[in-house]
Amino acid sequence: MTTTPPTATVTRAEYCVIACAEAWRDNGEVLASPMGLIPSFGARLAKRTFSPDLLLTDGEALLVGLDGTAEGWLPYRRHLTMVTGGRRHVMMGAGQIDRFGNQNISCIGDWERPARQLLGVRGAPVNTLNNPVSYWVPKHSTRVFVARVDMVSGVGYDRAEAAGVTRFHHLPRVVSDLGVFDFGGPGHAMRLVSVHPGVTVEEVRAATGFELAAAEEVPYTREPTPDELRLIREVIDPEGLREREVRG
Repeated sequence: MTTTPPTATVTRAEYCVIACAEAWRDNGEVLASPMGLIPSFGARLAKRTFSPDLLLTDGEALLVGLDGTAEGWLPYRRHLTMVTGGRRHVMMGAGQIDRFGNQNISCIGDWERPARQLLGVRGAPVNTLNNPVSYWVPKHSTRVFVARVDMVSGVGYDRAEAAGVTRFHHLPRVVSDLGVFDFGGPGHAMRLVSVHPGVTVEEVRAATGFELAAAEEVPYTREPTPDELRLIREVIDPEGLREREVRG
């Protein structure tokens, strides 16, 4: 059951930007590493509003300001130091993700003969074991939210606990085009936190390949403030690129 939907003319993509921005609330002075269009807009919105201490990077070697101008140098060694000390919050994508947050960006199908090759494991294991990692999924479906990932790239709560590597392991949230999730269910299982307006809990459950924890009443994703909406539309993404990634 959900509460009464809001009436503001906010698009699904804009709710997703808001939900991604919320991942960095109260993070303090950490390096935000958004991977993807909507997460990038979310990080920039967070820094412009409720998380001004966030550090943004050009993705290579520089710390940048809100207008993209260089504010500092971030060599690889310093970047790794921030990662290993938990001073970085990544928002990655996921080809597959399971109920405990194990993520796959490597391959679909059996490792010996996969049906599809994806990005490869890349930095996912180190990211998830050394600093907070959230996830962004632009198309929520049972093909992505699966009972068991075909290969573990990012480490979930069950595997981190089994291996005894939980000191910096933290998965704050998952955002999809249908809703927002955390791992506050039994045994750190994925839990539905909110649905975007226009989406029902039943739709989310039908598009999820495992049992999803949820409260009896699930709220809608919060409304953007007028200033946040102005920033998204006029400053951060005036070309409306967000609407190409999330429709509806």
